[in-house]
Amino acid sequence: MTAAGKTEEFADVVIVKGADVKGREAFPNLTRRVLSYNDKLMLVEHVMEQGSVFPLHSHPHEQLAYLVSGHIRVRAGAEEFEAVAGDSFVVKGGVEHQVHAIERSVALDIFTPFREDYAEWIDEVG
Repeated sequence: MTAAGKTEEFADVVIVKGADVKGREAFPNLTRRVLSYNDKLMLVEHVMEQGSVFPLHSHPHEQLAYLVSGHIRVRAGAEEFEAVAGDSFVVKGGVEHQVHAIERSVALDIFTPFREDYAEWIDEVG
């Protein structure tokens, strides 16, 4: 599986040009881009404007998050913590979690397995 549009496929690697992947508003002031994926995992970029909230939710997927820039407050299960650029964390599948952007933030999220519920985002390539 690959993102539709401008990709390069080889026997063992697929290259997706980030400049070709369009973002779309997932929630107010929160943009999502599905960057790369296969049938086992998915890489997603979330851009959250200051004050935006990724609502409380859960999913069966394991999620590893890396904060590229910004400052966020995370609620995951019974825990609440803040993360800044360079921090990373893992949320186990099935755990309810929520993110609040204290300042404009960019996060990269890796999900395993592949998130079929994000499939509608895959064709958002320029």
